[in-house]
Amino acid sequence: MSTIEVAQLRALAVFALVIEGGSFAEAARRLGSSRSRVSEQIAALEQQLGVRLIQRSTRKLSVTAEGKAVYEQARLLPDILTEVARVTQQEQPCGRVSLTVNVDVGINHLLPVLREFEQRYPEIELDLILDDERRDLIAEQIDLSIRVGIPQDSSLIARVLHREAPALFASRAYLQRAGTPQTIEALNHHHWVDLKLSSVPPVMSVQHLYHQGAVAETAPVSLQPAFSHRCNSPLMVQQMVQAGMGIGLLLPATVQPQLAAGLLVPVCPQLRGKELTFALVYPSRHQLPLRTRCLVEHLLAAELF
Repeated sequence: MSTIEVAQLRALAVFALVIEGGSFAEAARRLGSSRSRVSEQIAALEQQLGVRLIQRSTRKLSVTAEGKAVYEQARLLPDILTEVARVTQQEQPCGRVSLTVNVDVGINHLLPVLREFEQRYPEIELDLILDDERRDLIAEQIDLSIRVGIPQDSSLIARVLHREAPALFASRAYLQRAGTPQTIEALNHHHWVDLKLSSVPPVMSVQHLYHQGAVAETAPVSLQPAFSHRCNSPLMVQQMVQAGMGIGLLLPATVQPQLAAGLLVPVCPQLRGKELTFALVYPSRHQLPLRTRCLVEHLLAAELF
């Protein structure tokens, strides 16, 4: 089909309404347009097609043989275009939105704000994908993601949700058993629990920490613990530290209840890990479906962290 033919679909739909209504005036009434505008559209269509579709007179319209044949092909277009408008120009957001997020962020931060979203938009259904590995939004046709870091891919949009540097924590039971490190060097002699994603090749554990308030470009304090457990799940790392298996770098925002309950204790509070940026990521800023846009706006306003 040529570009010209595709461009005439709406004009053909207008033509079908003229035939069904019996006049330019009736078609204009249905379209919320003017009689002269409808007449101009039909005249332009006839010129582009190179045939006369309607014979005009002062009393009535008469459909030509070519017009009758064209109408048989075009008569379904008004309903088709109306249905397309219904799907793409929703007044009430509805449908499914897929969102992938780390397990700990999903449980600790996303879940508390989902009930309010459901109440505001009862016709929107969610597909939640909890995964600590990074997913390909475009290849897997996922609408949104909450990620650590700003993607370099120019086809992705990132909206910053939160920035925070992880800090060192341990359980009271572990510190009572192993002692509280009083110096940076003493940290090397403690058990650690490290976050290591499965996509990262296993290497000797090295921790790069910064003095609180130092910029990222400052030379880090490098530690090489003699003993460390590894896990690819931030939530499991938190649970392992809480269970007394070692010292771990955790985000303070994710462990506030544990700190308040005394289940976790800060260790060497003068040190921090490199600052992390949590971002809401999606494939395009343009032509977002209404249901997706509603979820984006809700999450940005919810202050997840």
